[in-house]
Amino acid sequence: MPAPEQQLQTSQGEPSPAVGSAPCEPANSGDVRGITKREIIDIEERAQPRTPVIYEVVRRMGEEELARPAVSLWWSGVAAGLSISFSLLAQAVLQTHLPEKSWTPLVVAAGYPAGFLLVVLSRQQLFTENTITAVLPLFKSFTALNLGRVIRLWSVVFVANMLGAFVAALFFVFTPALSVELRDGAFEISRQMLTNSSSEMFFRGIPSGFLIAAMVWLVPNADTVRFHMISLLTYLIAVGGFTHIVAGSVEAFLLVLTGELAMGQLVGHFIMPVLAGNILGGTVLFALISYAQVMREI
Repeated sequence: MPAPEQQLQTSQGEPSPAVGSAPCEPANSGDVRGITKREIIDIEERAQPRTPVIYEVVRRMGEEELARPAVSLWWSGVAAGLSISFSLLAQAVLQTHLPEKSWTPLVVAAGYPAGFLLVVLSRQQLFTENTITAVLPLFKSFTALNLGRVIRLWSVVFVANMLGAFVAALFFVFTPALSVELRDGAFEISRQMLTNSSSEMFFRGIPSGFLIAAMVWLVPNADTVRFHMISLLTYLIAVGGFTHIVAGSVEAFLLVLTGELAMGQLVGHFIMPVLAGNILGGTVLFALISYAQVMREI
């Protein structure tokens, strides 16, 4: 009788493992015919999540924001308005120390992502981020209740962002925190924005809203490159001369406080057209398209 550990012969003459023994591993770890368990885990970790998965992550982020107390949304929105002012400050620093060359605007625009990095990585409430996160739950279940929740979120966050931006402008104008050179640089950048007509403010707000919504969509899949992704997309807003309702409000309030811009012009020439453009780009274009591509799968 053969020993128990001996291999049995199959009817075709092929050796088979002894009963109770573990399955044989591929003879060569580089054998393309087999994939180890470790390699399967690596594949799952490296695979890009499907679009419905990204949609669901962003939608749940929106659900969480819609459920937050108004007081939490308010102070988070005020913090975002204050934080976004560092975009103007970083640009002013570069503007002050760089020579006047054809390439200078390209480098000055590199300061623009500073405020957005503070806001996004700190999870503060920025109105243009909510143009996609808050509306995805509404698209899934369009009810009066959900519509009211979106209006509540948008209203609280928008007013809070404006207050934070206004306080930052007050600080820049009426305190000695900024040197004369930095203050002059901030005013120079702010005046450049006002060279746009109302229609230009609106249409240049559309790409800005789209890019911010795209940034929110990409965040769940960004992981270690989140910093670079936020920097790239917001740099495109600055270098393209696009308009953003919150970051631009810091610049507009600076000019209001010094009498270079009237309140009527602030609302009619800047706030209304830019706000409409950001909503159109973030909600009507990006959010609707994002929902449309997964609505048959979710």
